[in-house]
Amino acid sequence: MELDLHGRTLYQARLMMDAALRRTTRADYRLRVVHGYSGGQAIKQMLAEEYANHPKVVRIEPNPNPGITIFVLREY
Repeated sequence: MELDLHGRTLYQARLMMDAALRRTTRADYRLRVVHGYSGGQAIKQMLAEEYANHPKVVRIEPNPNPGITIFVLREY
């Protein structure tokens, strides 16, 4: 599953992330969130701080692309 947050405010990004996590099912292993990098890192930081301990998130995986955050929802 992928979520694109380009051009969103923190409030919009939070609402979209909450909605995406509600839509996930047991069939979803990963949530790939594209937030961009060149416009700042506010969304990336908000995601890491607010969703690292979310009940549906097992862990956040590092990604070589700084504009993408991968949320692991369950193991393969």
